[in-house]
Amino acid sequence: MNTTTAPAGTREVIDAFFARFGAGDMPAVLDLFADGADFHVGGAPNVPWAGTRTGKSDIADFFASFGRHLTPAEEYVTTTTLVDGNHAVVIGHNRFGVPATGKTFTNHFALHITAADGKITGYRMYEDSHAVSEAFTT
Repeated sequence: MNTTTAPAGTREVIDAFFARFGAGDMPAVLDLFADGADFHVGGAPNVPWAGTRTGKSDIADFFASFGRHLTPAEEYVTTTTLVDGNHAVVIGHNRFGVPATGKTFTNHFALHITAADGKITGYRMYEDSHAVSEAFTT
């Protein structure tokens, strides 16, 4: 997919998001987010990316936090994508290392994304917060 092409429907937005994310094209990833997108990832206070983000600079910091706190992904797999109107749920798992503790975690996740007019309007990550928190615990 050409990252300058605006996606049309929800499925195209999801496909564009993962293509751009997988290519490491963060400016193109951020371009997919609508101004004022509802963005939240639950988790323990010791998990650097957990919390609510407002604005594209906060969302950019969310994605940048992975590079600051994790090794490159040892595995990143999406197994299922369900789309219903403006809603999509992506299920998958990933495995990362935490250099600060020397630990590795496997994280099973569900990502609920809403989209409208070719933009991501909602981003909610549900992940194995216990496994992630334990990996950050010294």
